[in-house]
Formats: sequence, structure tokens, C-alpha cells
Amino acid sequence: MDRSLKQKSREFATKVIVLHKQLSSRRKESVMSEELLRAGAGVGAELARAECALSKSDQIARVYKALQDCAETKYWLELLNDTEYLTEFEFNDTLKDCDALGKLIVAQIKVFRAANP
Repeated sequence: MDRSLKQKSREFATKVIVLHKQLSSRRKESVMSEELLRAGAGVGAELARAECALSKSDQIARVYKALQDCAETKYWLELLNDTEYLTEFEFNDTLKDCDALGKLIVAQIKVFRAANP
């Protein structure tokens, strides 16, 4: 697994955790921010599980699950933005990181697929 991908997923999870704390305490929003937290932290958790996979196909499936969590995180960010719980900066900054992380995950999937045709 690419080391920068693991680091980026951890940094992203940290950012999502901080955002969740702000949404919970400052804006009294809990339902959507809980989903954002679960999905955003889930990206790195799935990548960690992929490193311990029993087979190459399981490893690829775990990385795909990380990509799904990334897409879900984006959905919750957009919904929180549409309902005006996020500032423009919070939304754009976190969305930019989410999109960049998604691209890294896709690149990792391509590496795995090339190695395991």
C-alpha cells in the first residue's frame, strides 16, 4: 500500500473529526455530522484492513470500500453545505481533500489491478 495514501487518509480523518466536533458543539448538528464522521474516518480504516487482507481480491475489495466511503463522505459534505451547516471555507477545503484522496485511492486500485490481472 502506498505510504502517502495511508498518511493522507489519516490526515483526512483528523480533519473530519475536527469538523464533526465543531458541527456538534457550535452548530448543534448531530445526525449528518455523525454520518460524515463515520464515512470520513472509514476511508482510512478500510485501507488499514486492506493491508491485512487474506487475499489479493479481499485487498482490492477493501480499497474499493475505502473509495465508497470517500464518495459517501463527499455526499455528506455536500448535504451539510446545502443546508448551510458548513462555511464556504469548511466545505471547499474539506471537499478538495476528499477529492484528492479519492484520486489517490483510484490510483492504488489501478496498481493492484495491474499487478493482479
